[in-house]
Amino acid sequence: MRVVIAGAGSVGRSIASELLANDHEVVLIDKNPSAMRVAQVPDADWLLADACETDSLTGADVSSADVVVGATGDDKVNLVFSLLAKTEFAVPRTVARVNNPRNEWMFDDSWGVDVAVSTPRIMTAMVEEAVSVGDLVRIFTFHQSGADIFEVTLPEESPLVGLRVHDVRWPADTVLACVVRGTQPFNPTDDDALEAGDELMFVTGQEADPSVLQQLVVDGPELG
Repeated sequence: MRVVIAGAGSVGRSIASELLANDHEVVLIDKNPSAMRVAQVPDADWLLADACETDSLTGADVSSADVVVGATGDDKVNLVFSLLAKTEFAVPRTVARVNNPRNEWMFDDSWGVDVAVSTPRIMTAMVEEAVSVGDLVRIFTFHQSGADIFEVTLPEESPLVGLRVHDVRWPADTVLACVVRGTQPFNPTDDDALEAGDELMFVTGQEADPSVLQQLVVDGPELG
C-alpha cells in the first residue's frame, strides 16, 4: 500500500514509522524545513513542499496513493489536502486529523474526508475509560458508516456477571465484538460466561440507542 502523509511532525512521523514497519510505502510532505528530520524515518520518501498546492501533490505522485493522511497540526491544511487528494487526484481513501473538536463538523465527504480522527476526543474517551467502571464510553466513531465502538467495564454488581453470552439479548443493531479479561482479549462465543472486571467492546450501528445498552449493564437483560 502506498500512503502519502501531509505533516512531518511527531504525529506524521509516528504514523509513517508504523506503516513502514508493516511493509507499506510512505511519502512524507511538509513545507517547514525544520520538520525535515529525515534521519528519524529514513525509509520514507521526503518532500519539502506545500501539501495544499496541486503542483506539490503532483510531485509527490499522489494520484498513485492508496491512502492519504492529513496529519498536520492545522485543521485547514488537513481539510484542503484531503479535498485536493479526493477531487483532483482521485485517491480512494483519505484520513484527516482533527485538532480542534469544534471543527469536527467540517470533516466529512463534502471536504473529501473519508475518516476523521479527533485526537482530543480519543484522549477524552481514554480518560473516561480509565476512571469509569460500569459506564458506557464511546471510543471511536467510523465517519463513513456512522458506526460506533463503545466500551464498558462490568462492575461486580452488574446483573450480566455470571451470564453466558448466549443468555443475553443484546439491543438491536449492537454486536459484542470483543471481551478483554485481565490483559487478554478474546472473541466471545455463546458459551463464554461474563465476569466482573471484563471490558466489553461493542460495535453499534446508526440506529442503536446507547442508553439501552447502558441500562442493560445496570438492570440486566431479558433472558433468551
